[in-house]
Amino acid sequence: MLKDNLNPPNKATRGHGIALFSGGLDSSLAILLVLRQDIKVTALTFLTHFGCEIIDQSNCSHDPYPAAAKFGFSVRLVHLGESLIDIVKSPKYGHGRNMNPCVDCRILMLREAKRYMELVGADFVFTGEVLAQRPKSQFRDMLNVVERDSGLKGYLVRPLSARLLPETIPEATGLLDRSRLENIAGRSRRRQIELANTFGLTEYPSPTAGCLLTDSSYSNRLRDLLDYTDAIDFRDLNLLKVGRHFRLDKYTKLVVGRHEEENRKIKANAKINHLMLEVLGVGSPIALYISSRGEQRLAEAAAITARYSDAKYRDKVEVTCVNDCDGRKWVVSPADPEEISQYLIR
Repeated sequence: MLKDNLNPPNKATRGHGIALFSGGLDSSLAILLVLRQDIKVTALTFLTHFGCEIIDQSNCSHDPYPAAAKFGFSVRLVHLGESLIDIVKSPKYGHGRNMNPCVDCRILMLREAKRYMELVGADFVFTGEVLAQRPKSQFRDMLNVVERDSGLKGYLVRPLSARLLPETIPEATGLLDRSRLENIAGRSRRRQIELANTFGLTEYPSPTAGCLLTDSSYSNRLRDLLDYTDAIDFRDLNLLKVGRHFRLDKYTKLVVGRHEEENRKIKANAKINHLMLEVLGVGSPIALYISSRGEQRLAEAAAITARYSDAKYRDKVEVTCVNDCDGRKWVVSPADPEEISQYLIR
């Protein structure tokens, strides 16, 4: 087993590589393969409006800092911001199965990495991509497209599949020893697990996607938002992650919390023109009424709110507007589940 710290602070290095680092197994191994060749590594971890919290290790991004401390590389967080939203709306290379523009997103990340490489005077950029591991985005032709469009022709290294790909400039000049890089292809993770054991890499998340754009339910909500909303911001995107979403008509949507934590998030992301409905005195969701056509569907929204409260078995339920609307109330019958299912964005 190799030593924990492959690149201790006082160790002389022969070059500097910029890594794209998700915290997952493949990107971690790519870094370790480069570190063992006495190359300084700075890892860029990209955050987006469509990702999970970086500390959530269930199926999203893995906290990058423990690995960085253990093996001796630095991490910088980079948020892609509004530029990724524009790509999601209209990606040059199209969406995947859902709303994921994987190729365009990878190009955007690599362009950011290229800018950082030039800023700090580093020698190359590298990723944990594996040839033919994922459909479309990691087949050979698309890997070439990504390299070309990112402006990194010759300076983009994929250490896990390097010996199956054309020689890069860092390899040709001897900065990287090509024979010490890998020739992995396909979906099997057997070789990656062997390498992890060799390096002493014991903690890494399962290979499930951390990008919400690959999730069909989230993608359906996002399509709905883009179809019916002219200008969106981070609060609109945050709301897509919580609650039940109902499209009442092309002007009106209702977001209904499922538990107290979702209620809190709905309140935190409500805008000044949104109305919040609640059944007071019993367990109740916060229901956020979002409409560009005023209050035409408010009574219906109140009935849906009542349906998901603890008062749902009563004949009549009083629903109150609880944010800056003079405490207005509606006495309604809880909505019929079958009737409201037609409005649910699944």
